[in-house]
Amino acid sequence: MADRPSAPARLTVWYDGGCPLCRREIALMQRLDRGRRIDFIDAGTPDTFTPIDRGLLLQRFHARENGRMVSGAAAFAAMWRAIPLLRPFGLAARNRIVLRMLERLYLRFLRVRPALRRWVQ
Repeated sequence: MADRPSAPARLTVWYDGGCPLCRREIALMQRLDRGRRIDFIDAGTPDTFTPIDRGLLLQRFHARENGRMVSGAAAFAAMWRAIPLLRPFGLAARNRIVLRMLERLYLRFLRVRPALRRWVQ
Protein backbone atom coordinates (compact mmCIF):
# COMPACT_ATOMS: atom_id res chain seq x y z
CA MET A 1 0.00 0.00 0.00
CA ALA A 2 1.49 3.34 -1.07
CA ASP A 3 1.83 6.16 1.40
CA ARG A 4 -0.51 9.03 0.75
CA PRO A 5 1.22 12.39 0.47
CA SER A 6 0.69 14.47 3.57
CA ALA A 7 -1.26 17.69 3.38
CA PRO A 8 0.89 20.80 3.07
CA ALA A 9 1.66 22.45 6.39
CA ARG A 10 -0.39 25.50 7.27
CA LEU A 11 1.31 28.80 7.72
CA THR A 12 0.27 31.44 10.24
CA VAL A 13 0.97 35.08 9.43
CA TRP A 14 0.55 37.94 11.89
CA TYR A 15 0.08 41.43 10.47
CA ASP A 16 -0.72 44.94 11.67
CA GLY A 17 -4.39 45.47 10.84
CA GLY A 18 -4.06 49.10 11.91
CA CYS A 19 -1.67 49.76 9.03
CA PRO A 20 -3.41 50.58 5.73
CA LEU A 21 -0.34 49.50 3.78
CA CYS A 22 -0.29 46.15 5.60
CA ARG A 23 -4.02 45.63 5.07
CA ARG A 24 -3.63 46.17 1.32
CA GLU A 25 -0.75 43.74 1.06
CA ILE A 26 -2.52 41.09 3.14
CA ALA A 27 -5.68 41.51 1.03
CA LEU A 28 -3.60 40.77 -2.07
CA MET A 29 -1.98 37.74 -0.42
CA GLN A 30 -5.41 36.45 0.65
CA ARG A 31 -6.62 36.66 -2.95
CA LEU A 32 -3.52 34.80 -4.16
CA ASP A 33 -3.84 32.14 -1.43
CA ARG A 34 -6.40 30.12 -3.37
CA GLY A 35 -5.50 26.92 -1.53
CA ARG A 36 -6.23 28.64 1.80
CA ARG A 37 -2.95 27.42 3.29
CA ILE A 38 -2.33 30.60 5.28
CA ASP A 39 -4.04 31.76 8.47
CA PHE A 40 -3.86 35.56 8.48
CA ILE A 41 -4.15 37.02 11.98
CA ASP A 42 -4.54 40.71 12.78
CA ALA A 43 -2.08 41.18 15.65
CA GLY A 44 -3.32 44.72 16.23
CA THR A 45 -6.61 43.54 17.71
CA PRO A 46 -6.26 43.51 21.53
CA ASP A 47 -8.18 40.26 22.04
CA THR A 48 -6.06 38.34 19.50
CA PHE A 49 -3.69 35.77 20.97
CA THR A 50 -0.08 36.51 20.06
CA PRO A 51 2.72 33.97 20.60
CA ILE A 52 5.20 36.73 21.49
CA ASP A 53 4.89 40.26 22.85
CA ARG A 54 2.32 42.17 20.75
CA GLY A 55 4.57 45.22 20.47
CA LEU A 56 7.42 43.13 19.09
CA LEU A 57 5.04 41.32 16.77
CA LEU A 58 3.82 44.61 15.30
CA GLN A 59 7.33 45.97 14.75
CA ARG A 60 8.19 43.34 12.13
CA PHE A 61 6.30 40.94 9.91
CA HIS A 62 6.05 37.48 11.58
CA ALA A 63 4.99 34.01 10.51
CA ARG A 64 5.05 30.52 11.94
CA GLU A 65 6.24 27.95 9.42
CA ASN A 66 6.42 24.30 10.43
CA GLY A 67 6.19 25.29 14.10
CA ARG A 68 9.06 27.78 13.86
CA MET A 69 8.61 31.55 14.23
CA VAL A 70 10.31 33.63 11.55
CA SER A 71 10.26 37.37 10.99
CA GLY A 72 11.17 40.00 8.44
CA ALA A 73 12.23 38.75 5.02
CA ALA A 74 12.14 35.14 6.23
CA ALA A 75 8.44 35.55 7.10
CA PHE A 76 7.68 37.01 3.68
CA ALA A 77 9.58 34.14 2.04
CA ALA A 78 7.56 31.62 4.06
CA MET A 79 4.34 33.29 2.90
CA TRP A 80 5.52 33.29 -0.71
CA ARG A 81 6.32 29.56 -0.51
CA ALA A 82 2.70 28.89 0.52
CA ILE A 83 1.31 30.69 -2.55
CA PRO A 84 1.93 28.81 -5.82
CA LEU A 85 2.35 31.97 -7.93
CA LEU A 86 5.01 33.35 -5.55
CA ARG A 87 6.60 30.03 -4.59
CA PRO A 88 9.69 30.47 -6.82
CA PHE A 89 10.57 33.66 -4.91
CA GLY A 90 10.10 31.90 -1.57
CA LEU A 91 12.28 29.01 -2.68
CA ALA A 92 14.98 31.38 -3.92
CA ALA A 93 14.97 32.99 -0.46
CA ARG A 94 16.11 29.67 1.04
CA ASN A 95 19.53 30.66 -0.26
CA ARG A 96 21.10 32.56 2.61
CA ILE A 97 22.66 35.18 0.31
CA VAL A 98 19.29 35.92 -1.29
CA LEU A 99 17.61 36.00 2.12
CA ARG A 100 20.29 38.36 3.47
CA MET A 101 19.69 40.74 0.55
CA LEU A 102 15.92 40.57 1.07
CA GLU A 103 16.38 41.29 4.78
CA ARG A 104 18.43 44.39 3.95
CA LEU A 105 15.67 45.58 1.65
CA TYR A 106 13.11 44.85 4.36
CA LEU A 107 15.07 46.89 6.92
CA ARG A 108 15.14 49.81 4.48
CA PHE A 109 11.40 49.43 3.98
CA LEU A 110 10.85 49.58 7.76
CA ARG A 111 12.57 52.97 7.85
CA VAL A 112 10.16 54.46 5.28
CA ARG A 113 7.09 52.52 6.43
CA PRO A 114 5.73 55.36 8.62
CA ALA A 115 5.80 57.78 5.67
CA LEU A 116 4.25 55.18 3.36
CA ARG A 117 1.48 54.54 5.91
CA ARG A 118 0.59 58.23 5.92
CA TRP A 119 0.66 58.33 2.11
CA VAL A 120 -1.61 55.27 1.76
CA GLN A 121 -4.16 56.67 4.24
